[in-house]
Amino acid sequence: MADLQKLVDDLSALTILEAAELKKMLEDKWGVTAASGGGMMMMAAAPGAAAAAPVEEEAPTEFNVIIDDVGPKKINVIKAVRQLTNLGLKEAKDMVESDKPTVLEAVSKEKAEEAKQVIEAEGAKVVIKPA
Repeated sequence: MADLQKLVDDLSALTILEAAELKKMLEDKWGVTAASGGGMMMMAAAPGAAAAAPVEEEAPTEFNVIIDDVGPKKINVIKAVRQLTNLGLKEAKDMVESDKPTVLEAVSKEKAEEAKQVIEAEGAKVVIKPA
């Protein structure tokens, strides 16, 4: 059996680019596509667990990075998105050209702020929302 603590430590040390590459590799290996909305969490929940209400709400720990406006330098924004997500040219272009694309999902506040700075440096407007 795998050393789960070592696995947690290794995954926690990944950069944004490494995490995106890992996501893509797992999707290819397992033949699935990662979906937003916590589908895996729903599958892992025990029957009847939904009936228990949380005692107190916690501050969000995961955030989504969304391009609100691409701005005048679309090509530079596409390059920034490729850098952050490890997408191919066509996928990054399609993402940037879509309406209010989510560049990163469920990342820490620090990583979301870093991504926002990288994209806004290229002239786009970015919003960060809780995941």
